[in-house]
Amino acid sequence: MRPPRAPRTSRPLAALVIALVCATVPAFAGSAAHAARPVPVAKSASSGSVRGLLDAHTHIEGADDMGGRMICGEPFDPDGIAAALRDCPDHYPHGEFAVFENFLKNGSPFGTHDPVGYPTFKDWPAHDSLTHQQVYYTWLERAWRGGLRVIVDQYVANRVLCELYPLKKNPCDEDATLDLEHGKALAMQAYIDKLSGGPGKGWFRMVRTPQEARAVAASGKLAVVESIETSEPFGCREVRDVPQCTEKQIDDGLDHMQAQGVTSMFVCHKFDNALCGVRMDGGVAGVAVNVGNFVGTGQFWNVETCKGPAHDNTVTPQVTLPLAVRTALGLPNLPAPFYPAAPHCNTRGLTPLGAHMIREMIKRKMIVQIDHMSAKAADQTLTILEQAHYPGVISSHSWMDPGYQARVYRLGGMVTEYGSPADQFAGGWREAKQAFQQAGGQGMFGFGYGLDANGFGPLPGPRKGSSVQYPFTALSGVTLDKLTTGQRTWDLNVDGVANYGLVPDWIEDMRKTVGPELTNDMANGAEAYLRMWERVNAYTPPSGS
Repeated sequence: MRPPRAPRTSRPLAALVIALVCATVPAFAGSAAHAARPVPVAKSASSGSVRGLLDAHTHIEGADDMGGRMICGEPFDPDGIAAALRDCPDHYPHGEFAVFENFLKNGSPFGTHDPVGYPTFKDWPAHDSLTHQQVYYTWLERAWRGGLRVIVDQYVANRVLCELYPLKKNPCDEDATLDLEHGKALAMQAYIDKLSGGPGKGWFRMVRTPQEARAVAASGKLAVVESIETSEPFGCREVRDVPQCTEKQIDDGLDHMQAQGVTSMFVCHKFDNALCGVRMDGGVAGVAVNVGNFVGTGQFWNVETCKGPAHDNTVTPQVTLPLAVRTALGLPNLPAPFYPAAPHCNTRGLTPLGAHMIREMIKRKMIVQIDHMSAKAADQTLTILEQAHYPGVISSHSWMDPGYQARVYRLGGMVTEYGSPADQFAGGWREAKQAFQQAGGQGMFGFGYGLDANGFGPLPGPRKGSSVQYPFTALSGVTLDKLTTGQRTWDLNVDGVANYGLVPDWIEDMRKTVGPELTNDMANGAEAYLRMWERVNAYTPPSGS
C-alpha cells in the first residue's frame, strides 16, 4: 500500500502563506572555464532510445511570477553569479522583514535569516526556503551532467496573488508574465551558448518538436520543453459565473503561445475559472486558497459530497483567516462557508469554453496538463480525449485523483510524481507502474518526477537513513562529488535537495534505498515522454470525428 503523501509543507501557517502568495559544478568565472568542461557522452539503449531523466514540471523562470518580487534571485544574470544570487532588498538586514519567508520556514511571521547569498549561502538555498532561487543555471547544469535529458519548463502566472502581494516590478497581467518568462528562457539559452562557445553550442536547448527533443537528448544535451501553468489562461477568469473570455480569445491565445514554442498547457490552476473547476487545496492551505478564489471570482468553492470513487481534496470548513493576515492583505472579513460531509468534490467541472479549449489543443497537437482540474473536470476532459483517441495528456506533479491514472495510460499519456524523499517517492512510482500494467499501457514504462522547483513547494528534504556516499557515479556515468558553489558545500544526507543541483544525489539515494528497478524506470523517463510526444505528433483524428 502506498504511504500517504506528506503535505508540501509541514507547518499549517507555512501552507497558508504558500497558498496566499501562491561532480561538483563550481561557479564559473567566464566562458573559458565553462567551455573547458566536456559534454557528457550520451547513453542510449541498443534500440537507439534515449536514456536519461525527465522532469515534467519545474519553473525555471518562476522568479518573474507574481510581480517578480516574491522569489529572490535569478536563474542567471549577465553580470555573473554575485548579481544573480542575492536576496531581495526587503529581506535586509537580517531577514526580520521577510514576512513570507519567515512564515514558510518558521510557521510564524517572526524570524531571521542571513540574507547573503553568494558566496557564503549560509541560510539559502535550502529545500524549505521557498522565496529563494532554486534553479540557478550551474545547479541545473549539474543535474544535466548527472543524467537529466528532458525538462518541461512551466511558465507560471497568477494575477490574483500578484495583485494581493504589495511588492512588484512586473505587471500582474498573466499573458504578459508568460511572455516575459518565455523571453527570459531565450535569454538564458543565449547566455549559456555564449559561455559555451557560440550560438547553438550550449547544453540548454529549447525545443519545439519531439524530433528536435530526441536529437538534443540523444546528443547528450538537455531538451527544454515549454509549457504553461496559469490560473486565468488568455483572460479566462469568471466572475459570479460570468465568463470573461470568448472562444476567439482562446483560439488566438493558443496560436500565440504555440508560435512561441509552447507545446503543453494547464487549463486551470488553483482557482476556478471560465474553463474548469479546480481540484481544491485541503487543510489550512485550502482555507487561504478558497479566500483567493472568492477574491478572483466573487465566490467560494461550491462543494458537494462525492457520489463516486474519484474525489478532490477535503476542504476545511468553518475557518476564517486570522485578523493579522486579513489586515496585511487588505481582505474583508468574509463569512466562512459551510460544507457537507467528506469526501469532497468541486461541483464545477469542464465548462463549454473549457471543452472548446481541449478540442482546440487537440487540433494543435498540444499536450493537455490534467493536474489541478477538479475530479469532475478531469473525468470530462479524459472523456473528450478518449472519444478523440488522443494520447497527449500528462499528470505531471501528483495533483490528479490517482484513480484516473489507468485512463491516462490507456490513452498513451504519462504520469510523473511530485518530488519527495526517496522512500515516499517510491510509493508514487509503484502506484503508477501498477496503473500502467493494469491499463495495458502502450510501449515501455518510464517514470519521471515533477520537482516543481520555484513553485512554492518544498524540495525533497533530508531523509532519515539516507547514506549517499561521495563521490558516486550518477545515472549518466559521470562521477560527482558533493556540490560546491562559492564557499558552500551541500550534502544530500544533511541538506536534502537544497537546490536543483542535488537532483543526481537524490536519484542516488533512490538507487540505494529502493533498488535498480526504480532507477532503471527513471532512466527510461525521458524516452517515455519522447514516445508520448511522438504519438501526439503523429496523431490523426478518427474517421468521422
